[in-house]
Amino acid sequence: MRDDDLAAAGVAPAATTLSSRPRVAVLGAGHTGPVIARVAMAAGYPVTIAASGDPANIALITDVLAPGAEARWAADAVADAGIVVLAIPLHRFPDLDPALLAGRLVVDTMNYWPPVDGVQEMFDDPAYGSSEIVQRRLARSRVVKTLNHIGYHELEDDRRPPGAPDRRALGVAGDDPAAVRTVADLIERIGYDAVPLDGLRVGRLLQPGGPVFGVSLGRTEFTRALARTDHTDRGSS
Repeated sequence: MRDDDLAAAGVAPAATTLSSRPRVAVLGAGHTGPVIARVAMAAGYPVTIAASGDPANIALITDVLAPGAEARWAADAVADAGIVVLAIPLHRFPDLDPALLAGRLVVDTMNYWPPVDGVQEMFDDPAYGSSEIVQRRLARSRVVKTLNHIGYHELEDDRRPPGAPDRRALGVAGDDPAAVRTVADLIERIGYDAVPLDGLRVGRLLQPGGPVFGVSLGRTEFTRALARTDHTDRGSS
């Protein structure tokens, strides 16, 4: 759905709401990062985007794939951000300095998927979900898991205005209720129904192999799918 179609359907364009939204810093300029930047800007959020090095190296990518976003050094992008989105390849996460994100609300969009990415020692622990491991490393940050269970190629096209019968639901999992509310508001504003989950541990249901990973479901069906799986897991433990 194009941004002008969303505006006609009642989703406010970015230009009318920029001053009322926290800045979003997107770390990662690959496939996922620029799409997240675009949908966030369309929902009224000011956006900066950063990669691992000089912002000049991603200036053209930003201009073409996320026009309106500002390319910055990672430290500068994070400095005034209310929300930081991790959209980097998971194998790059161990190289990320936790101090960079200290005190920040961090949205983890990464997935641990060994058949695709190979075994990653840091994440190869079945006792924990990947975002729980991210939170343990980013101990001074508030980590929220979402946007990992929808394809980057769908994120833009599947947006719908509130109340649309085919509006898709996305889970939002975190241990900090205030952080979950902030990110759930972002999810709602970009064009999806947010379904808050009680803790990063429950967020494992959003991972590859989970009941809602890569599946387009409305809020009711999404909630039922999670409840069925959670009940089964609890009964077998």
